[in-house]
Amino acid sequence: MLNFIKNFRNDEDGAVTVDFVVLTAAIVILGLAVGTAVSRGAEGLANEIETALDNMNP
Repeated sequence: MLNFIKNFRNDEDGAVTVDFVVLTAAIVILGLAVGTAVSRGAEGLANEIETALDNMNP
């Protein structure tokens, strides 16, 4: 039983998995933030173009 506890304490395989999960979550959150920023900018530009086209004389 004592050997099992020592081996469990020294085993670092799970730590690598946790690191990758945290890094993947950070990348996903960063991607969502960038996507939201780009979407808002594109929407604002589309509204400006729509306004300019509506104000043109036929």
